[in-house]
Amino acid sequence: MKIRWPLSIAFFSTLLILHGEAKTTDPYKVLGVEKNASQREIQKAFHKLSLQYHPDKNKSKSAQEKFAEINNAYDILSDEQKRKNYDMYGDEKGDPGFDAGHPGDHGGHTFFTSGGPGQSGFTSGPGGWQHMDGQGSSQSFSFSFSDPGGSRSFSGHGGGPGSFGFDVDDIFSGFFGGGMKDQFGGFGSSSRSQYQSGSSSHSQPRSSPKSIRAINSEIFRKEIADQGMTWLLLFYTPSLQGKQYFESIIDEVASLLPGAIKVGNINCETELSLCKELAARPGRAPRLFVYSYKGSEKGSLEEYKGDLMAKNVKSFCQDHLPRFSKRISLKHFDLSNSNVDKHPRVMLLSTKKDTPVIWRVLSGLYYKRFTFYDAEVHDVSDPVVKKLGVNELPAIIGWLSNGEKHILKSGISVKDLKSAIKDLSSMLDSFEKKTKKVASEKQTGSKEGQLPLLTASNFDALCGDKTPVCIIGAFRSTRARDKLESLLSKVSQKSLSRRQNAVSGSRDSVSYVLLDATKQQSFLGALDKPGFKSMDNFLVAYKPRKGKFAAFTGEMSIEEVERFVSAVLNGDVQFTKTRQKPVLK
Repeated sequence: MKIRWPLSIAFFSTLLILHGEAKTTDPYKVLGVEKNASQREIQKAFHKLSLQYHPDKNKSKSAQEKFAEINNAYDILSDEQKRKNYDMYGDEKGDPGFDAGHPGDHGGHTFFTSGGPGQSGFTSGPGGWQHMDGQGSSQSFSFSFSDPGGSRSFSGHGGGPGSFGFDVDDIFSGFFGGGMKDQFGGFGSSSRSQYQSGSSSHSQPRSSPKSIRAINSEIFRKEIADQGMTWLLLFYTPSLQGKQYFESIIDEVASLLPGAIKVGNINCETELSLCKELAARPGRAPRLFVYSYKGSEKGSLEEYKGDLMAKNVKSFCQDHLPRFSKRISLKHFDLSNSNVDKHPRVMLLSTKKDTPVIWRVLSGLYYKRFTFYDAEVHDVSDPVVKKLGVNELPAIIGWLSNGEKHILKSGISVKDLKSAIKDLSSMLDSFEKKTKKVASEKQTGSKEGQLPLLTASNFDALCGDKTPVCIIGAFRSTRARDKLESLLSKVSQKSLSRRQNAVSGSRDSVSYVLLDATKQQSFLGALDKPGFKSMDNFLVAYKPRKGKFAAFTGEMSIEEVERFVSAVLNGDVQFTKTRQKPVLK
């Protein structure tokens, strides 16, 4: 329905003033970014300007108002829906109050025009109000405004207020009573309210970024306290200023250390007892803490008191990551002792002068399940590194409870922190399952899967001169190892032995072991010059006392392996003299 009345200068002036109050400052111009700016660019611009105009640092009279304007701009552009609404309608709510343009109409302008050709009028747009000169005088005008229920249009000419059924006061009563003040931010105190709340005065309080989790007392006790993960925590109350800025810093730090830390906030108005217990109640501003394991295995809160810059907060977080990994010197580390730790051992070899961030994070996540070590090495040519069998750095080595060594990973490449932590966590989980299996089999007395790996430290005990026959399963791949271990374990449990000695009436003992052929080539070369180089798996029957050996390189099946071992024990196999005494390195 259209209604017309005479145009009055006073009424028109009021509309101009009203629009001036309602106009939203262009958030792109406030932050100094292009309209196609990415969220990362918007966030960087916001951080830079916030530091420049934060009232705690900038004491100029205009700083507080400018800071509120910056927060309001960021509130719009960091929210996907608000930004979309602003781009389409010129208002983040998608309800600008006046008739905003849609695709195909006036391109976001609102027109106040006279009733006919050559008449003058005004138009609103991104640049503000403009007078459109024409000939003749204006006898009528039109305007429109929107409300939540739809769009209403009014136009008028001739007559007086009584001819419409309502007067000008009715219209303005509807504007202010029906949300005009709410839509356009009120008058006079908007800057103060923006700074106090940390968000625009004409919008709902902005929700925290998705990365920032709301923490209550139950979550703190179950998921944070002494769980090994480092947390960056914001303590606040809703009435305090600056929460939005703190959270933008926290969100950026979380993106810089993905997987290494978690972030959350605690509302001390609703979680007062928790804030008191932790001695972290905010004063006149929010407070930022890191839940740290820097000093001990017990976590504690360490407050950040430096400049609110993402790079500084990131450095603070990195400094407070767990330090449960023991930094060692390989020269003085007893690689053979498997009884010094109650947990399985894992060690990182890298060229870093300090424990790498990834290893510190993992040492926190698994500190109740593994004993962590790390060492600085310069090259794989180092004799100790060679002895460990590592041929590429960085490398992770693990030891089972029976002292058996495993190269868990070598030549580690890190593309991004989060995925690297995830991959290495899976590796540790798998190794932990293996250690539990070994421990379980040890308790039940089963020999399945418990064949020891022959090393320099256990050679005399397993295949020394006191052992008549040593059955060695040599392998060059993980698959070959698993197969040999399974076969020899089964054969070792059968009642196979040498024929009874007629003199003593005793039976000679047999030792079953595994040998990593890729790392003990010199040992094999002492038996046979080629060293069985072309074979992935094979068996060697070694008689230490006589310095003789026999080899089986046929099909690895339970029947064939059992037949070979029986032949060895019964003297039905031809043994050959070793080229020299075999020695393990």
